[in-house]
Amino acid sequence: MKTHKKIFKFNLDGREYVVGEYKILKNVFQKMRGLMFRSRKYNTPLLFVFNKPGNYAIHSFFCRKFIGVWMLDNKIIDVKIVTPYKFSVTPEKKFNLLLEVPLTKS
Repeated sequence: MKTHKKIFKFNLDGREYVVGEYKILKNVFQKMRGLMFRSRKYNTPLLFVFNKPGNYAIHSFFCRKFIGVWMLDNKIIDVKIVTPYKFSVTPEKKFNLLLEVPLTKS
């Protein structure tokens, strides 16, 4: 997977985050894996691209803690910390982009 550069800025709990490099996940196999089974050394954010807006559920089995940033056409609609072993995590609105940002400490 190629690393892409585009600046994403978002706030969470009063702190500003800036993501400048990430990898785009387009096919179903890449999306199924996401951050699962990745080592703590892996710190590259992943951008999930969906063909159409929807309220897709994600899980956090076999993942370490990460920040989820849900967007609709590059406009941020929700940001939250996703803790390990959650069965279903969704935002309240439809989205077509999801940025998973690994946290360096769990």
